Amino acid sequence: MAHSESVLEQGIGLGPTIIPQVNGLPPAEHEDDTRLSAWANKYRGATVADLDLPPALSTSPNTSLADAMLTATSRDFSHLTVLSDNTRSLLGYLSVAKLKQLFESRQLQPSDPVSKVMVKFQRKRSEGRAAYKVITMETELYELEGFFEDIGPFATGAKQDFAVVTDPNRKFVLGVVTRSDLESFVKRRPA
Repeated sequence: MAHSESVLEQGIGLGPTIIPQVNGLPPAEHEDDTRLSAWANKYRGATVADLDLPPALSTSPNTSLADAMLTATSRDFSHLTVLSDNTRSLLGYLSVAKLKQLFESRQLQPSDPVSKVMVKFQRKRSEGRAAYKVITMETELYELEGFFEDIGPFATGAKQDFAVVTDPNRKFVLGVVTRSDLESFVKRRPA
């Protein structure tokens, strides 16, 4: 009788090799995957649209810091997005807390333009930095929490305190979402 060999069909890849632990059990699931799974269960398919965010408040790079601060504090916003005067494209953001700090230390004058202190978004991957992540109304909340915690497909290389919500093509700023928005959503949503 001829000896037959087992040959895998062409094009069928082998799955990952699973090496059992010393006790013979399969390895524990990766910690990040476990956290993402727990968040997916917590939010149960909810998306950014379910947060009912107020419309974004934006400013121009040429606006005075005094005007930007007045606009933000009158509406109790922690961040303002900065849009180009010409194209209305998203350029970066202004942190109100950081702005207050710089005013108090007298490093800035109220008449200075927003462009002097705004944080510019990193659009493309550069050395040591992740590319800009697009957060839309369709982004699931577990992915958003992953963005905040720097875990999963929306990880940027650093934890984040807020996210700018845009349309998928990044042409329109629709809102700004913070960690506290997620916490409020969980508190008001029935278990």
